[in-house]
Amino acid sequence: MVYKTSGVCSSEINFEIDNNTNTVQAVHFVGGCSGNANGISRLVVGMPVDEVIKRLEGIHCGYKPTSCPDQLAKALKKWRSDK
Repeated sequence: MVYKTSGVCSSEINFEIDNNTNTVQAVHFVGGCSGNANGISRLVVGMPVDEVIKRLEGIHCGYKPTSCPDQLAKALKKWRSDK
């Protein structure tokens, strides 16, 4: 799935979910801070969607009211609601 982000340096998040287990299989941020985005992506692979949302939702980036991790949580919530 492709999620267009807002309010962050990354322009979109591409991710794959295993529909049978509801676990994150892959995450790729387009743009943004490469090291942080790659770190987040590797950490969440294999985690249940609900756990990723719980851990990342509400994280801010400096003065911004959102962050790339928060945007990933929003993307996963959208995936969950569209399922």
